[in-house]
Amino acid sequence: MSTWTVVLLGCAAVFVLKLAGHLVPARHLERPAVVRAAAIVTAGLLAALVTVQTLVDGERLALDARVPAVGVAAVLLWRRAPFIVVVAAAALTAALLRL
Repeated sequence: MSTWTVVLLGCAAVFVLKLAGHLVPARHLERPAVVRAAAIVTAGLLAALVTVQTLVDGERLALDARVPAVGVAAVLLWRRAPFIVVVAAAALTAALLRL
């Protein structure tokens, strides 16, 4: 199978999935269990993305300046610091550790 075939099949699959989402009746989407599940799945996917981007470099585990920077960001978010402060502190932490 060529690369373009795989890309086009992937596009078609995503289109069908999106279309199926629009065809589901609203009464099914407003159920409390569905709303809770959507919130949990969203948070889980975001946590997985942050974890992979922080701990993986190519195909190997990378424990570098990103790990403490994400830790600083997590603590500041937990303390409800403004987002710009969180970003600046995490960037400063990573920069100082890499220095």
